[in-house]
Amino acid sequence: SVPACCSARYSLALLACLGFFLLYALRVNLSVALVDMVEPNTSLANNVTSNVCPEHSSSINVPRNTTGVKYSWDADTQGWILGSFFYGYIITQIPGGYLASKIGGKLLLGFGIFGTSVFTLLTPLAANLGVGYLIAVRALEGLGEGVTFPAMHSMWSSWAPPLERSKLLSISYAGAQLGTVVSLPLSGLICYYMNWVYVFYIFGALGVLWWFFWMFFVSDTPETHRSISHAEREYILSSLKDQLSTQKSVPWRPMLGSLPLWAIVVAHFSYNWTFYTLLTLLPTYMKEILRFDAQENGILSALPYFGCWLCIILSGQIADYLREKQNFSTVCVRKCFTLIGMIGPAVFLVAAGFIGCNYALAVAFVTISTTLGGFCTSGYSINHLDIAPSYAGILLGITNSFATIPGMVGPVIAKNLTHNNTVGEWQMVFYIAASINLFGAIFFALFASGEVQDWAVSGYHLHRN
Repeated sequence: SVPACCSARYSLALLACLGFFLLYALRVNLSVALVDMVEPNTSLANNVTSNVCPEHSSSINVPRNTTGVKYSWDADTQGWILGSFFYGYIITQIPGGYLASKIGGKLLLGFGIFGTSVFTLLTPLAANLGVGYLIAVRALEGLGEGVTFPAMHSMWSSWAPPLERSKLLSISYAGAQLGTVVSLPLSGLICYYMNWVYVFYIFGALGVLWWFFWMFFVSDTPETHRSISHAEREYILSSLKDQLSTQKSVPWRPMLGSLPLWAIVVAHFSYNWTFYTLLTLLPTYMKEILRFDAQENGILSALPYFGCWLCIILSGQIADYLREKQNFSTVCVRKCFTLIGMIGPAVFLVAAGFIGCNYALAVAFVTISTTLGGFCTSGYSINHLDIAPSYAGILLGITNSFATIPGMVGPVIAKNLTHNNTVGEWQMVFYIAASINLFGAIFFALFASGEVQDWAVSGYHLHRN
């Protein structure tokens, strides 16, 4: 194989990693800034704090900047503001995958992030104009971000040699976890010492800057790349020669009837249920039940995502090592990694509901739970490229559409189950998430495939007649 250092494919992975880093920073910064955007008394009304655990916040009050404008949005309004992103996000998944197969992933991903950045820069203005404008801007950000994952999958279908898939994809998508890790505490610091508007200005400006680099250095295929070495181009093209389809039309019917695709859909949905429930409700659980303010401790709320980032990078290396050096079959690696990445989190999540007021243990369990989830990136998460490289963008659009539903529904259901904030109610939330995870893991283990499917290669229509 051609060395990785300074190669075009690894440069693409690193630039993509930066892009996804910024995307997630742009996605989660609002949940931090919102705390500072809302008048303190409006959000706390009718919020019951459970008295199970003793209070233990020993925070020293540092004089903080309070020049930012405050809005009187109630809890429901805040819910709409935070959820509006997903309504835009779900719409562009499948069109994103389809468009990427037509115009190429480079422009789509580039403009997806560029658009999201521009709308982020407009966020403070929108908030001033009124809550409707803010919700609209967030939904538009969702539209922009919706095309990014399918576009990236589509690009990797022509860039990633089969035996380097786990490595290359895990590097590029791990940026998302890292973006969460860095932007949660960083947004908190910006709000604390400056003013919440800078959260949007700083990250938005960085996104626009990234876009210039992306447009200049990246190309859709190895054939059109400016500075790729001849050896690397040949290596990539020869490794993919039997895997890609040249037919122009998308084989929708056999694709939607494909059981291996539905195995990914179920796994993706299940994993995201737990992921989004934790992402949105973990601070609430820590604050209301464990009486421990995660916002004051940005480091602890970022810890789980740091673990996940580390796990994604390492498991990507391990997955390709097993396939290349140990001759493990692709399907075996994908199934094992998915089982670890879904059953592990389920176990620790349920455990987190049973440890009483030991919040060090709670943080540890939640961190282990989220970290183990990183195995899924080299499991179901890139399985689209194994079963249909030519249509990987479209397949990801399909599975990610289903997988966005938990982001819209999960937190709402959890909020409804925890009206009184009792430990029992929260155990119920964790039980539901764990059972959904378990089901997804088993379904994937039964029906997943590691081979390119018949309908995804060129000669498919010829065999049928």
